Amino acid sequence: MKKVLVLGACGAMGQYLVPHLEALGYEIYAVDLTERESDKKNIKWIKANVFEEGALDEILKGGYDGIVDFMTYGADNFHEFAPKYLDNTDQYFYLSSCRVYANEEIPVKETSPRLIDVSKDEKLLNSRDYCIYKAKGENWLKESKYKNWTIVRPATTYSYMRYQLVTTEASLNVGRALEGKKVVVPIQAKDKPATLSWGGDVAEMLSKLLFKDEALANDYIVSTSEHHTWGEIADMYKDICGLEAVWVDKEDYLWALDPEKPLKKRYQLEVARLFDRITDNTKVLNATGMKQENLMPLYEGLKMEIEKLPKDFRWEGQVRENIGQRMDTIIERM
Repeated sequence: MKKVLVLGACGAMGQYLVPHLEALGYEIYAVDLTERESDKKNIKWIKANVFEEGALDEILKGGYDGIVDFMTYGADNFHEFAPKYLDNTDQYFYLSSCRVYANEEIPVKETSPRLIDVSKDEKLLNSRDYCIYKAKGENWLKESKYKNWTIVRPATTYSYMRYQLVTTEASLNVGRALEGKKVVVPIQAKDKPATLSWGGDVAEMLSKLLFKDEALANDYIVSTSEHHTWGEIADMYKDICGLEAVWVDKEDYLWALDPEKPLKKRYQLEVARLFDRITDNTKVLNATGMKQENLMPLYEGLKMEIEKLPKDFRWEGQVRENIGQRMDTIIERM
């Protein structure tokens, strides 16, 4: 029985990957921050914070045939931790992102230009933005002596309690909609095509790339090829949960998210969500034997995941409240 370590096992993809791996008969060691138990004999939960000193070393003592890392360290110290993974497994999955790609080729495929290679924006290139540190991690792996890695690049991935509308997540779009409040959305994104993949489909792709010789020292876009504009996606949310989008200028939108307009928020919008994000998933479909027509349609997937929410569920948090108040201010003055 092969041993697989899943770090971040309860996230958008991890929550679906663990059952896929269990069905394949692997012995799974699933890491989460909370105490969990399983009635499946081949699933062993580990409560740990791998960012605490010594925690990762302790977990890796067991040695694993495969490691799927949903908690990848940033570029500044990835080189310090990557050898620990690679020396303790036959296959290490590095979770990168389609955000690494520039907006120069449609549809995006594995060989498309990356921002780190073609951007002239020195501030972006010297930042710790997601698209840069993920690409730096890719570079480290490709330049290293190791060949037992697989780079996977999800598109925007939705799942239970994770629903995206441009850059906002569940609490600020579905959460506000269910409270009867309107949602501020940047008008510049309305006609931009986007790819949203269901976490269950991505998890299945990962499970079928695991222990494939051809996947070693290889990279894959793991996503659907279905795409819609953000305006069409907003309409889906409206039909499913009553979300009413108020389309505003991106500067007002960024002010609502953070009055100081940190580059992190601006980059996520301007060099990700305002790009034409249509993906070519031919390579991963060929490698896994999966078919596009069998992947979850976006409307059906969003409806299914949103309907899982308990009727009395409430999102809380000071940051959410502050952003919500600024959204309300924008809406009131329109």
